[in-house]
Amino acid sequence: MAPTAAPTTPTTPTVPAGKRKPLGRLIGAFKTVSTKRINEHRGTAGAIIWQRNYYEHIIRHAESLNRIRAYILDNPLQWHLDHERAPATDAPPWADE
Repeated sequence: MAPTAAPTTPTTPTVPAGKRKPLGRLIGAFKTVSTKRINEHRGTAGAIIWQRNYYEHIIRHAESLNRIRAYILDNPLQWHLDHERAPATDAPPWADE
């Protein structure tokens, strides 16, 4: 009887150390590319789309995850209360799409 292969377990692919990029650099690249595309679509070259920096948070519990989900769903409903929004519009920037 031939020996059977040992069962394998799924592993996370590893990235060579020289290829790893910090999370902040990835977020920055995403903001840069998406800002350019959004401004091209709107015809608003140079307009600021993103707030500076970002908030990084490790979600450790279901209760925390549910609070964050509720915030993401409810926050756009508060647009009209935001005193820092662009005064030229009453609609959030994604409303014209």
